[in-house]
Amino acid sequence: MRIILSLALAAALHAQTARPPIIGVAHIGLKTNDLAASRNFYGRDLGFQEPFTLDKATGGLMLTYFKVNDHQYIEVFPELKDDSEDRLSHIAFETTDIRQLRDYLAAHGVKVPESLKPGLDGNVSMMIKDPDGHNVELVQYMPGSLHSRNFGKFLPPTRISERIIHVGVMVEDRAAADRFYKDILGFRDMWHGGRTDQSTDWVDMRVPEGTGLAGIHAECPQSDAQDQGCHASSRARRSECGARRHHACGAGHAKREAQDRSRRKMAVESLRPEPHARRTNGAGTRANALLLAVYQALTGNSGIPRISTT
Repeated sequence: MRIILSLALAAALHAQTARPPIIGVAHIGLKTNDLAASRNFYGRDLGFQEPFTLDKATGGLMLTYFKVNDHQYIEVFPELKDDSEDRLSHIAFETTDIRQLRDYLAAHGVKVPESLKPGLDGNVSMMIKDPDGHNVELVQYMPGSLHSRNFGKFLPPTRISERIIHVGVMVEDRAAADRFYKDILGFRDMWHGGRTDQSTDWVDMRVPEGTGLAGIHAECPQSDAQDQGCHASSRARRSECGARRHHACGAGHAKREAQDRSRRKMAVESLRPEPHARRTNGAGTRANALLLAVYQALTGNSGIPRISTT
């Protein structure tokens, strides 16, 4: 009887600390020192609508939202202080039970808030740190929140994308990142690749209960020299860092995808060199040879590895 009771108690404790579903990327938070430029880019150029904003309790704008779909947003904070500062504020994933997830993470040694309460937007969330110091928000959309009240709204067909595929961060210790994202949060490997066949420079992991491809893309620099740019102030280095800390939006409507494929193929065909074109100098010959090499690489009409245009 004592053994049976012990097993029952262990099962009950496990059920209490089981991880609830993590179902997708919720948003990425970015910092800017030029809100007008951000609005032009995300709103005018990419076509995302700006359904609501949040103000600080002390007054003044805290952040604004650009809506990708009912469950995914780009959050922009007008708080970038100087050009050397990291423009990534945080990444966020959606869960179906934030309080159970808090208890689960606490049971697995992750530092979590002592208590949870609705935020200014009406949702319940918590912010934790990954092994590389990135802020990782976990959020549950609550009935009556800003987000829930606007389900089905602010989704123009002209927006460039209907989903965020992944958010990207840099990691210094892949084993530590695996323990956090895979062993604790339950993310699953999708694929990995590198700049050479012998290296792994990036890893894509999928959220555990997601139905699509949404997840996290981790860049794994092979040396301090590759990573030093993310703490430097030069424009070139900041650009390299920004490419690693990013979000990726999926293609939009099928019609637009077909049009894009058609344009890409037309662009490739425009590179086809004229086989009988007269070349009057060495520079012309070299230019024709370069065009031929590019065309062959894109179309697969040579021994050069094929680069897909679809």
